[in-house]
Amino acid sequence: MQATNHSAHTRRAESEPQHFPPLELVNRPTVPTEQAAHYLLRRPQTLRGWACAETFPDGLRPVRVNGRLCWPVAGIKAALGVAA
Repeated sequence: MQATNHSAHTRRAESEPQHFPPLELVNRPTVPTEQAAHYLLRRPQTLRGWACAETFPDGLRPVRVNGRLCWPVAGIKAALGVAA
């Protein structure tokens, strides 16, 4: 079996952290799991576990859009104690 060679660009893209706008500048009602995890200082898998077990902080209930989790920005701000 032959090993798959990935270009340096592909490897670099996987290791680069994602950059999200500051929470104060987000004007959408919900954000995806990766972005919510960034704001809450958690790993995305932690938020997925919260959603599965329904053990998320008060006011942070995710909604599903086309099978994907979306986290309410107002709930993220409430969990962080930031004024909405």
